[in-house]
Amino acid sequence: MKFLKYVEGKRYFLILFIIMMSFVTLMMMVSSNKEQLVGNIIYTNLGCIFLASIYIITGYFYHNSFYKQLNELINSDEKEILEAVPQPQNYEQELYMELLKKVHSSYMDDIEKLYNEKKEHQDFIMSWIHEVKLPITASFMLMRNSADKTVDYLVDKFEDELHKIENYVEQALYYSRIDSFSKDYFITEISLNKVIRESIKKHSKLFIYKRITFTIWDEEEFVQSDSKWLSFIIDQIISNSLKYTNDGGSISFIFEEDSKEKLLRIKDTGIGIKPEDINRVFEKGFTGSTGRNYSKSTGMGLYLAKQMVLKLGHNISIQSEEGKYTMVNIHFPKADNYYLL
Repeated sequence: MKFLKYVEGKRYFLILFIIMMSFVTLMMMVSSNKEQLVGNIIYTNLGCIFLASIYIITGYFYHNSFYKQLNELINSDEKEILEAVPQPQNYEQELYMELLKKVHSSYMDDIEKLYNEKKEHQDFIMSWIHEVKLPITASFMLMRNSADKTVDYLVDKFEDELHKIENYVEQALYYSRIDSFSKDYFITEISLNKVIRESIKKHSKLFIYKRITFTIWDEEEFVQSDSKWLSFIIDQIISNSLKYTNDGGSISFIFEEDSKEKLLRIKDTGIGIKPEDINRVFEKGFTGSTGRNYSKSTGMGLYLAKQMVLKLGHNISIQSEEGKYTMVNIHFPKADNYYLL
């Protein structure tokens, strides 16, 4: 640290010193013996200037080692900066040190968060690539073994594989939109019956193939939501129900309403969820012991469903008994200040 820089930092002290010396000089001029006036003023000012100089120079050498270490640290390639910072010499420096630690801690938290998000994203991409390869591989196998197959059979099978690919692509698309969700939704009053029936129609081949029946209430019911995002949410729940319900099972769509909320229950007669897994089914990438027994499980469907449900201002819960049923509940709260556009 240059000496002039240090002196510049003491400018307020120097201004105060000049004012004090001017005051002392003025008082001496008023009250002192006229014969000794000039000498007293000179000696007094020289003495004070000498003492002030000693104070500034001593302070400079005392603090210079601290600033020198800081400059060396700034110009070095040291990675562990916080550990290499010299010990503070006064209360002000202690406060700055505490502030630096707080900023560093916040910075490290952000780095860890970004690292975890990147890792989760990479895990999802790797899982997604693995899953989307399965229907592609199946399609190639159909082509190689198509000699003794009818056109109708091949078209039907290719449709199945394309539907799987479409579902995986749609899942990846919605996954990529989660962070920009606020720019891409429109809350309005929509027919819940219509959304459910469109989703059933989308999965109709699997309903028929597995001979799974469904039931839904008769009267048309409306909820405040975004039709596109709610359709995707219900698609994920129905897809899970179809995946884990054995042939000949059933899926029930139940609507309930009270003074606080409207409630959609989607209940299947599938294999259910183990008690130790029930609290983790909405976690990203979680498949549990049930999912690990199914090669087509990515563990993203219910995670995406919950993220979108919460962003829409709804809620989601799940109940299950292993070997008997699973029931997913979507809660639509009634609120006077709900964003109805």
